[in-house]
Amino acid sequence: MASPDQFPLRAADKLRYGDTDRQGHVNNAVFATFLETGRVELLYNDALADDGAAFVIARLELDFLAEVNWPGDVEIGTAVLDVGRSSFKLFQKVFQDGRAVAQAVTVIVQMNESTRKSQPLSEHARKRLQELTGPALST
Repeated sequence: MASPDQFPLRAADKLRYGDTDRQGHVNNAVFATFLETGRVELLYNDALADDGAAFVIARLELDFLAEVNWPGDVEIGTAVLDVGRSSFKLFQKVFQDGRAVAQAVTVIVQMNESTRKSQPLSEHARKRLQELTGPALST
């Protein structure tokens, strides 16, 4: 995907001076926060988790494509790659000034908060996630 508007979900984050490291660019750990901003838009605004359940990250693959520099903003595009029984996979891309700076694939599992075991997704969640499946995504 070449631009944020090609993703079914988009979010933005403002860069903070404190995000920078001694090399003068945004620290690599902050990239995970960018991805979180994009995930939260989906997970909580759409109320996908069942009562008594929560979403946890089971896997995160993050590729750094370019430096991010302060000051400025980043845009985060998010699409669903796959929906399983109790989990789903997201593809996200982070952009600064229209240029791709990172991309990630994240596996998220719905977990029952009492048993701490995976719990099947509801029909509502499955339907909403399938609506957000992007076109053939090139990673």
